[in-house]
Amino acid sequence: MTIAEIAKDFTELLKQGDNEAAAEKYNADDIVSLEAMAGPMAISHGKEALKQKGQWWQENNEVHGGSVEGPYVNGDQFAVRFKFDITPKATGERVTMDEVGLYTV
Repeated sequence: MTIAEIAKDFTELLKQGDNEAAAEKYNADDIVSLEAMAGPMAISHGKEALKQKGQWWQENNEVHGGSVEGPYVNGDQFAVRFKFDITPKATGERVTMDEVGLYTV
């Protein structure tokens, strides 16, 4: 598969809400996730760590809606834009998240 084909398939799975299938199919065993924040989940190493981070996010946020845009391919990387309308359970304050994920193949 080309990088564009991988990016398209990965993003389509995300658009369908099947994050687990996308991660299982495409995440390398030694994947590294970097977040633009401080704290214990700012850097996660490996598939299991990312799975746990995803579970934590689902358990700690009420999702009201969202969208996935892209992919935007460049060389061996592609970007995906995520917009979510959520209420973090810790604060109870409804917020809109708008972030870009950058993936390297």
